[in-house]
Amino acid sequence: MGGVTVTTRQTATAQQQTRRSGPATGRRPELAAFLRGRRARVTPADVGMAPGLRRRTPGLRREEVAQLSGVGVTWYTWLEQGRPINASPQVLDAVARTLRLDPPEREHLYELAGVAFLPGRESDAFEVGEEIQGIIDALDPLPAVVYNARYDVLATNPGYQDLFGIPAMRGTKVRNALWSLFTASEENCPVVHRDQELPLMAATLRSGYGRHVGEPAWESFIAALSEASPYFAKLWRSGDVVPPGRRVKTFRHWAVSGEIRMTSVSLTINGLPECRIVTYTPADEESRELLAALRKHRRGGEDR
Repeated sequence: MGGVTVTTRQTATAQQQTRRSGPATGRRPELAAFLRGRRARVTPADVGMAPGLRRRTPGLRREEVAQLSGVGVTWYTWLEQGRPINASPQVLDAVARTLRLDPPEREHLYELAGVAFLPGRESDAFEVGEEIQGIIDALDPLPAVVYNARYDVLATNPGYQDLFGIPAMRGTKVRNALWSLFTASEENCPVVHRDQELPLMAATLRSGYGRHVGEPAWESFIAALSEASPYFAKLWRSGDVVPPGRRVKTFRHWAVSGEIRMTSVSLTINGLPECRIVTYTPADEESRELLAALRKHRRGGEDR
C-alpha cells in the first residue's frame, strides 16, 4: 500500500498546533506508547487490508492508521511521537475506531490527549438489555419505546406498535422513527399535526447532533434523510433546537374512528447515555377508549 501524501497546508497546520498548549508533558510519552502498542495489535486483515509483501511487523503502519482515520500522516505521526498538538473529539474517535479500542481504552486515549471524555459519544446504542425491554413490556397497553439521540428505535412494546403502525416502519429498511414519519405519505402518517410535530422532532434531533458532529453514522443518516425528504431538509437548514420533553401529540389509526391524543414523557436510562424511554398516556377519556379499542383490535376482538 502506498504512502499518503501530506499537503503543505496540513503540515503548516500541524506545525501551528505544536505551538499551542496541550496536555501535561508527563502524559505525552504515555500517549505515544499507548498508540504504538494499540497500532501493533491491529492487523491489516482486521481492517480489510491486504498484508503486503514487505511488512516487518503484523500491525498497521502509521500511514495506514492515518489514512483509515481520515487524518494527515504528519499529524498522526506527531501525535504518536508525543508532540504537543491538539486533537478534537471527532479525530480521536476516528483513531479509536481504526485501532479498535474498547470503551475503557477510548476513555484512556481521551485522558492522555487532554480531551474531555463523554461516555457514549462515539456511537449510539443499538440495543437494550432484557431489563429495559421488560420495563417497557410491563407498561403495555400504554405505548412505550426506547430511542437513542438519533431516534433509532431500540425497543418497543405492543402498545407503541399499535399507535405508530409499525408495519409501515417495517416496510422501510431503516428502523428509525424520524425516517418512518418523514418518508410516510400524509395519509399514511400516524401523526395528525405533521406541521407541528415533525419540526419539533427535527429540532430535537439537532439538540443531540451537536455531540456527534462529524461522526459518519450521524452525517450519513442526516444526508440520506435530507435526500429522501425535502421537508426534513428544509427543517434541518432552519437550525432550530429543542430538547426532548413532555408534549401532547395527536395520532390516528385506520382501525378506530377518532383522534388519539397522547401525552409523551421522556425518561433517561442509566448506563445508556443519550437513550431515553418515551411513554405515552391518554390525554383524555376519549383517547383512553380509543387506545383500548386499538388493543382489542390487536387481540382479534378478545380482550383477555
